Order: sequence, then structure tokens, then C-alpha cells
Amino acid sequence: MSISLEVWGDYACFSRPEMKVERVSYDIITPSAARGLIEAIMWHPGMRWHIDRIQVCSPIRFTNIRRNEVRDVISARKVRSVMEGKSGELYLATPESIQQRAAMVLKDVRYIIDAHFEMTDKASPGDNEGKFQEMTRRRIEKGQFYHQPCFGTREFSAFFQLCTQRPACPEELKGEKDLGWMLLDMDYSNPADIRPRFFRAVMHDGFIDVPPAAEGVMG
Repeated sequence: MSISLEVWGDYACFSRPEMKVERVSYDIITPSAARGLIEAIMWHPGMRWHIDRIQVCSPIRFTNIRRNEVRDVISARKVRSVMEGKSGELYLATPESIQQRAAMVLKDVRYIIDAHFEMTDKASPGDNEGKFQEMTRRRIEKGQFYHQPCFGTREFSAFFQLCTQRPACPEELKGEKDLGWMLLDMDYSNPADIRPRFFRAVMHDGFIDVPPAAEGVMG
């Protein structure tokens, strides 16, 4: 069962993993970010979303901004220590760990995400594809979500609606454009060794076909 979801927003940042300090966005939304956006609207343990195709509906535009970020993280060792009964504080004092970072982000983004879902072994006897399809359609039409859909980071909110008519391809996106290697998704098949998978993103007249996760190149 499939859907075509139109999403848009003022800003987006789909960070390239090779940039260690400053944030630099990919040219378009990544398949994993698209999947996360849809799951913010409709998620159930009995279903799994797969991204089939992404249509870029607006010209690709970048802008530079500076943001306050928290530089520290709570270590797993500290959490484990507190869980074992030792003393410690499980919080970050934001005023003490704020730092400014530059970011190259996308602006005025609009995409159409073509996706389908498959049933999983966690579906209950009363679950079926028709039920999930109707739930997804109803939630999109009512603007419902479990948490605010976003474009890469929480401050870049995403708005959405069912796609009823595809827009014409912007003139500058016509033809073929190689966007290089892009994050496809994370491979969770081995919980002890979770690794990223990448694919070669090639855009044809604004469309990027997304291969199955198994066909991605392991990072």
C-alpha cells in the first residue's frame, strides 16, 4: 500500500556525516529523513515504511545561519552508573554548554515523497493493510501527528498534505544531475554493529529513485 505525501517548509538541514564540526546539508531530503517524517505522522509496530521516490518541487537554495547548540552529551557510562545505584546527575546545564555553530541549510523546500509500507510480524490479528492505509490517509487529511514532523532538526518544522496534483519541474532541475553519495538509511540488522548505508543519488527532471535499503553501499 502506498501514499504520495507533499511536504514543505522554510528551512531544512540534512547534515552530511563527513562534516564533523559545522553543519552542511545535503542538496535534498535523505530517504531516512523522509521515512522519519512519515513515521511522525503514522507509525505502528505492525507496519514498516519504505521510501520509493522523492520529487524535488522547488529550486535547490542554500543559506548560512548560526545556531546555539549544546556541545556536551550525557555519557552511557554515567547513565549506567546511576542505574546501578551510584550518585550522579542525569542532566545537562544548557547555559554552561552552549556554543554557536555555523550551518549551511536549505531554504524554501518542497518535496513529494512516494512511499509504501509492508506489514511486520508485530502486527496483531486485527491489523491489515487496508486498515493502516485508511488510518494514514485520515491522519494526513486531519493534520494529525505523534510529534511535529521536521526537516532534519526540530526547529525546522515540516508542513504536509496528500499530494493531489504534481507541480511542473522547475526549469533549473530539468535534465540529469548527479548529487553524489547520499545516506540511504541505517542498517539495524545487527544490533551490535549498526552501520549506515549510502546510495548514488541521481536526479532526473526533479525525481530521485530510491533503491531498497539492502542495495545500499555499507558505510
